[in-house]
Formats: sequence, C-alpha cells, structure tokens
Amino acid sequence: MLRRAVTGAALAAALLMAGCGTSAEPTATTPASSGTEEKPSVSVGAVTIVSHPSLDAVYEGIKEGLADAGYVDGENLTLEFQNPQGDQATLTNIANTYAASDHDIFVALATPPAQALAQVIQDRPIVFASVTDPVAAGLVDDLEAPGANVTGTSDQLPTDRQLQVIQQILPDVETVGIVYSSAEVNAQVQAEAAIEAGKELGIEVLTATITNSSEVQQAAESLDVDAYFVVVDNTVVSAMESMVQVAEQRQRLLVTSDPDSVQRGAAAALATDYRAQGVQTAGMIARIIEGADPASTPVEFAESLELSVNPAAAERMGVTLPDEVLEQAATTY
Repeated sequence: MLRRAVTGAALAAALLMAGCGTSAEPTATTPASSGTEEKPSVSVGAVTIVSHPSLDAVYEGIKEGLADAGYVDGENLTLEFQNPQGDQATLTNIANTYAASDHDIFVALATPPAQALAQVIQDRPIVFASVTDPVAAGLVDDLEAPGANVTGTSDQLPTDRQLQVIQQILPDVETVGIVYSSAEVNAQVQAEAAIEAGKELGIEVLTATITNSSEVQQAAESLDVDAYFVVVDNTVVSAMESMVQVAEQRQRLLVTSDPDSVQRGAAAALATDYRAQGVQTAGMIARIIEGADPASTPVEFAESLELSVNPAAAERMGVTLPDEVLEQAATTY
C-alpha cells in the first residue's frame, strides 16, 4: 500500500491530533518481549460484535502481533473466537460462557463485547480494541489508570478534523447527516461530538438512530442533508452498502471513519489503520500475559490517521474530489 503524508492544512492538523482522546495523548507502544526465550502457555477468549472488514482487520492484527511476540495459536496459544453477529442476547450468552471457562485472558473487539465481558468477569484480565470512549462506556475509571481488570486500545478520532474533510470536498456544505446505533455508547459519543464540532465549523449535524442494521437505509433516507458521515459504529458499518445506495440515489457525499468502507463504496475516510491497531493491541495483551497489571496499564490510542479516497464512488454520488484532496490521500481505491 502506498502511504504518503497528509499535507493539506486541515489534514496535517489531523495527523498531529491522530489518536487523541478526551484526556490522554497517544501512547507509544513498547513491543512485548520476543525471541527464543520460552513463553508461557496461555488460553485466550476473544469476542467481536459483528463481522465487517475493520473489526476483521483488528482481529487479524491481534493474531499477527501475538505471533510476533512469541505466542502462536496451536502451539503455546489457545485462541477461541466468538461472533454473535450483532445479537445482544447471543453476546450475553458468550460472555457468561467465557466467565465459566478456563481462559486466562479475554479480548473484546468493540464496545458492546467489552461491556458484556466486564459485567461478568472481574477475576481475569480483559483487553479491548476499537472502543471509542472507554470512560463513557464504563470500562475504565481513567484513561491513564484504568483501575480494575480492563484496559485496551481506543479508536477515537478527532471528529472536527473529519468534518473538515467534508468541507474540503464540499466547501459550501451546510448540513451533515449521521446515522448511528442507539445500542453503541461509542457511536452516541461521536455523534454528540460531531454536533458540537459542527457548530464551530458552521455545519448543522442532523442525526437518526437505529437499533439494528436493517434500519440503516430508512434512517439515512429520513435525513435531508448535503452529505452523510458515518462514525465508528459497528452496526452501521456492517450495512455500509445501504448507506452507499442512499448516497448515490440522492447524489450526496458519503464520508466514513474506516478505510474499508471506502473500498466498499464511500467517497473518503480519515481513519485509523485497523490492522495496525490490532498489532498494537496484541502488544498490550502480551505484556499483560507476562505480568503487567491492567489496572495500571494506560489505555492506548491509534498512532496514526490516513486519508483514503474513492474518486469513482464520489462520481457516482455526483461529487468530484478536488485535486488537493486526491494529493493528500494515502490510499486511492
């Protein structure tokens, strides 16, 4: 993949802000020890919320990072992976089954699985990935000092910088619509942040909430806006094709928060490299396996942002991406 630095003023600022959370700076990841020394055998129970490319990339990155740290599935690592496909009752059952299991450590991809595990497991470590606001989600007491058995990596993004991408593409944009899941705390937090950021940028942000992926298309159609923006929301991302369909039919720009959605038909995204975040999370998992205390292991944030664009998808929405934006893109689909 060709990667170039983002050079435009707004997106240069975004890189400086990359991974910033509400009260903590990005934490440099120190790789877990690796080499020829013998590693302890460990059993890991992992759970996601739903299948979509970004979370799948996180999981692949976790496996890659654990192997790099000396933990190989089928050798000294037993790795169980569960996926409730968005069903909350199934997720609760998975969490209860894990609580009764012999796993040494647990991994949760996204906010709902992390919350489900944290409710029933207090005696063993839980490491999350792709949780936007772990404090608001009730997973940690503080970003620097989580305080209990839960820590991990956050995919929180600077919402104002993402809205500025929309402004770069559509300088006259006045309204932006966000469809988000009421069941995901992380999505609600981002939507609220976008509303506030929009006020500073002169953009009115309108929202529509859903409870499952089948409602995405109708919710998008209910918003009369100049552009659509998808926050980090697993339910909406799993139905990205519905968002793309509405954007194309209405000739409205669609910008997202993950690069895989750009490949699936969105016009652009200023986003985290999710596979890299998985590798980063694996480093935390390995350190905790080897004795680090989750209670005093700070939450880490994504270490970089990249701009991805899909000019052909934008054209199908009636939008031409400016040369300035194309030049800033790290990836063009």
